[in-house]
Amino acid sequence: METVSENRCFGGTQGVYTHKSTATGCDMTFGLFLPEEAQDGPVPLLWYLSGLTCTHENAMVKAGAQTWAAEQGIALIFPDTSPRGEGVADDDSYDLGQGAGFYVNATQAPWAPNYRMWDYIATDLPNLVFDTFALDADRQAITGHSMGGHGALTLAMGLPGRFRSVSAFSPICHPTNGDWGRKQLSAYLGDDESTWAAHDATLLMREKGLDIPLLVDTGSSDQFIDLLQPEALAQAVNARRVPASLRLQKGYDHSYFFVSTFIEDHVAFHAEALYA
Repeated sequence: METVSENRCFGGTQGVYTHKSTATGCDMTFGLFLPEEAQDGPVPLLWYLSGLTCTHENAMVKAGAQTWAAEQGIALIFPDTSPRGEGVADDDSYDLGQGAGFYVNATQAPWAPNYRMWDYIATDLPNLVFDTFALDADRQAITGHSMGGHGALTLAMGLPGRFRSVSAFSPICHPTNGDWGRKQLSAYLGDDESTWAAHDATLLMREKGLDIPLLVDTGSSDQFIDLLQPEALAQAVNARRVPASLRLQKGYDHSYFFVSTFIEDHVAFHAEALYA
């Protein structure tokens, strides 16, 4: 692992690091905020998964999460959204290829050699950061925005026992039933739709439910709300009678202005679970 930068931030350190990933077969970059308490011992970790076209940097510089994480003594990790670099497959469209990993393990050409973002987030990056930094592997939570909200929800349900809480901003809730999902899932996983279900939060909720606290915020004026399908997730939550807070925030859109407005709520929500 190599250090790209480390900056003093709210009493702690905001770092950016690169490493060779065994999951993706290429160099990956991530951001990690460590609060001041990490100098004295392991601290809880909140994962933030970003959306389409984003890198590790978007949420790190736009969400304002460090303010509230420092207040709660929680570390924040900002992974990249896909493999990158020469020799890594890409596409001319913004919603496929580099910047659009969708947090799945691709099985189809040309994506399969590198696009293993599920393994990267579930295994590869955790192994690195828990071995290297003062982080408590028994106290993890996860959140994300848009495509990253999709990833947060599916990882939380797909890795039971890993996270103490899960939240999402404007998540893609039902990708097997919409334009944001069918294109990518078919490209990465092939035409057998039975392989898609593990990456659809609505289908997972219908099948498995969820036994950790759940918070979802979506803007009522989100320009992509018909693609996000928050009502599908709400129906599945209700059908399984899963305790959850699913909120439509009046007048807010899909931007980081929305995320930064409600990030304090989400960090506090996770802090309650992480310190329970």
